[in-house]
Amino acid sequence: MYNKAYKIRIVFSVLMLVLIVLLVSWLAFRAIGAAGVHAVATWQDCARYALVVMFLFTATAHFNKMKHDLARMIPTSFPRPLMIVYITGVLELLGAAGLVLPQFRRFGGICLIALLVGMFIANVNAAQRGITLRGKPPTPLWLRAPMQILFIALLWWSTRV
Repeated sequence: MYNKAYKIRIVFSVLMLVLIVLLVSWLAFRAIGAAGVHAVATWQDCARYALVVMFLFTATAHFNKMKHDLARMIPTSFPRPLMIVYITGVLELLGAAGLVLPQFRRFGGICLIALLVGMFIANVNAAQRGITLRGKPPTPLWLRAPMQILFIALLWWSTRV
């Protein structure tokens, strides 16, 4: 159906977009912090706010046309996959809000880590079943796993007190 070069290019473009959002946000917050804004004065603070931007970005997929593709990623043993997509989208938004609020920062980070681990199950299912997103091949696990680890590590590091 797809040749290998096309698959790799598509997968990298989708994943790169999420990474670009994360890294550009991180650097932008760092520049703002260097300009004297105390809330983003450290690399740790900047990483946390960049994760907020990333989760706001990825949460939108749970409520637009892509929601149906995301629902197909969910293992068939789970009932009401579209409802799960909506719930995980709301949880991403709540987690992002938690990262911004100091009293919920650590809890929000832990909840988002748990959510990432849980959503990885859907990524494994999509890779095994060859489920497409917007007609494009699923992210190979050799690429998805390190990205999930990066996101989890950044969440853990940026929410430490």
